[in-house]
Parts: sequence; structure tokens; C-alpha cells
Amino acid sequence: MADTNRKTIYAWALYDWANSAYTTTVMAGFFPVFFKQYWANDLTANESTFWLGVANAVAGLVIALVAPVLGAMADQGGLKKQMMLSFTSLAVVMTAALFLVNEGQWLMAVLVYLFGAIAFSGANVFYDALIVDVAEQHELDRVSALGYALGYIGGGILFAVNVVMTLHPDWFLLADKVEAVRWSFLTVAIWWALFTIPVALFVQEAGETGRKGLLASAKAGFHQLGDTLHHLRSLRQVWLFLIAYFLYIDGVNTVAHMAVDYGLSLEFNSDVLIAALLMTQFIAFPAALAAGWLGGKFGAKRVIIVSICIYALACIWSSTMQNENDFYWLAAAIGLVMGGIQALSRSMYARLIPKGQAAEFFGFFNMLGKFATVFGPLLMGVASVLSGSARFSILVIVVLFAAGAIVLYYVDEKGQKPEV
Repeated sequence: MADTNRKTIYAWALYDWANSAYTTTVMAGFFPVFFKQYWANDLTANESTFWLGVANAVAGLVIALVAPVLGAMADQGGLKKQMMLSFTSLAVVMTAALFLVNEGQWLMAVLVYLFGAIAFSGANVFYDALIVDVAEQHELDRVSALGYALGYIGGGILFAVNVVMTLHPDWFLLADKVEAVRWSFLTVAIWWALFTIPVALFVQEAGETGRKGLLASAKAGFHQLGDTLHHLRSLRQVWLFLIAYFLYIDGVNTVAHMAVDYGLSLEFNSDVLIAALLMTQFIAFPAALAAGWLGGKFGAKRVIIVSICIYALACIWSSTMQNENDFYWLAAAIGLVMGGIQALSRSMYARLIPKGQAAEFFGFFNMLGKFATVFGPLLMGVASVLSGSARFSILVIVVLFAAGAIVLYYVDEKGQKPEV
């Protein structure tokens, strides 16, 4: 690997290190709890849950609907990096703005979070698409895995620091836990902005020097999107992969989003659940790197299918958990495959999509990723109500993993890259 290419790859991968602080500290860690206990302390628990759910749903729906259009525009105008940096700038500003939201201002908190979540997801569309500009075909698995690995360790490091800030605010010359959480949001914004600088300086997309204007890009993008939708049915490997991805990534997302809730339903201590979340982040770092190597040696599809099987077995085993130590073992198992299945899905998809349309097709990829956060939790909820057992509800996720693995088996990952 040439030194110039190595520098470009690490600059690109550091963006995962940068924005993962948002997913750990803000989305998964502090915002949901702080929203209930501080910003929305005058609302009932059901009301605060409703508004938080609305914010997440609206953010996911907006980016799901516009991602393919924005991607097509970026492809036609050579705007992938520019649009990624624009969305990132908005996300950083919104994250920093959480520091300024005062107690009881729940509506302001919802709006700031909503715009931040939309911007975060929008930036990821173009970040994912840039992989085809920084890595050769034979490097895609390792480069994608490097990004996810750095994301897990970077997000985990800052989250660990933020947790210590809330446990011992006096160590950081802070008044109390509330001030520590507010400063945690600000540290995420600074971290995100700082580690985005290498992408801005060292990553250059193909065709960047021949950009079109925004209006011209929009016109060409809509035209290209129409052509793609017309021809998508002939791109068998692409849509077959997208169906498989939708199924198994729904299972992955459900495990990620519902694991803490499942642990609480089994009456496990919340401190144990936070510790398990941190442990998962740090296990996922070397595991993602290993998955990239395994994907290059044995093929991404094989490693993804093995990862799906491990996820399914983990769900089956988790239905029998008896104590908090079992939850740690579950977290360890998930950490081993979580980064790999996401990284290799990204690299495998990059091999299948048409040349010159990466942002548009990653728009579809991210669109399905957003929609694939609905059916799994819904299945768990229905199963829990009908059976009266949280343990039974986790088993229904196995259906999603099984269906995804079966469809993925029929995808030819070595098929010739199509031209549209």
C-alpha cells in the first residue's frame, strides 16, 4: 500500500473515530436518560418516551426519504466530501447546542436532537460512499473494518471519560452530575470536529475537481435516480443483497437498541448494563479488524453468514440468562461480531454497486438501514405482549437472522460490477 494511499485511508477511517462519540455518548448513553430526568422532568414518563420516540422516528424517516436523492446529486456533482462535511458541521453545532439547553426545555432539546440526528445520518451516507474513492477493490474489506474498529475504540474511549465525569464531577472541577452531562455533550462536539479535519485535508473523491453547480447537480441527480429506479430490477445481485441486508441488519439493530431494555426487564442492575455497553465497544475494536482480515481471506459473504449465526445463537442463549454475569457473556459475544457484520456489509455492497454512483446507492443502503429499525422491536413487543414473557420475545429475532442468511446465500459477491 502506497504511503499516500495509506494516509488517505487512515484519514477516512478516523471519521468513524470522530462520529462514533455521538452514537455512544449522546444517542445510546446520556441523551435518553438526561431527557427524562432533566429536560422533560415536568412530563410524565410516558409523555417523555413518546416525544423521544417521535424525534427518533422523524429523523430516521427524513433521512430515509432524502438519502437516495442527495446521494444521486452528490454523485453527479462530485459533492460527496463537500456534503459530508456540510452535514457534519450541522451535526457538530447541534450537539454543542445541547450544552445550552436548560432544565425543563424539553421541546428545545427535542428539536436540537432531531436536527443533530438527521445531520449525523446524512453525513454517514456520504462517508460510506467515499470508501470507493479511498480504497482499491481488494482493500475494501480491511478498510471498511478499520473504520468500524476505530469507531468502536474512539467512541468507547470518550464515553468512558464521560462516564467518569458523571461519577466524579469534582475530578473535572464540575459542580455536579448535571453539569458533567452537559459538558459531555460539548466534548462530543469538539471531538467530532477535531477528528473530521483529516478527512477534509487528505481525502479527495474522484471527479472532485470537475464539480457541477448545486442546481445542475440536483437536476442531474433526479434524472439519474429515475434511471436507477428503472434499472434496479435488472441489478439482481444489488437488490438481492439489499433484501438480505434489510432482514439481518434489522436483527442487529434490534439487539443493539433493545439489549438494555431486555436487561432491565430481567431486573439487572443499570450499572451492569452500562459496563456491558462499554465492554462491547472495546471488544468490537480488535474483532472488527479481525473480521476485515477474515473477509479478505475467506470472502465477506462467508464471514457475514457466520456472524449472523453467532447473533442467532446469542439470541437463543440470552433467553435462558439467569444472572448479571450472563449479560456480560452476551455483551462479549455481540462485541465479537457486531463490528465485523457492519464493516463487511459495507464493503461487500461497495463491490456490487455500479461504478460512479456510490453515494446514490449508499443512499439506498442507509435508507434500508433506517427502515430496518422498526420491525424487530415491533416483533419483540408483540411477542412479549402475546406470550407475557420477555425471554420469549428475544427469540423472535432469530427469524430475521435466519431469513437474512438464506437470502444472502444466493448473492454472488464475485459477480461482475454492473454498469448503469
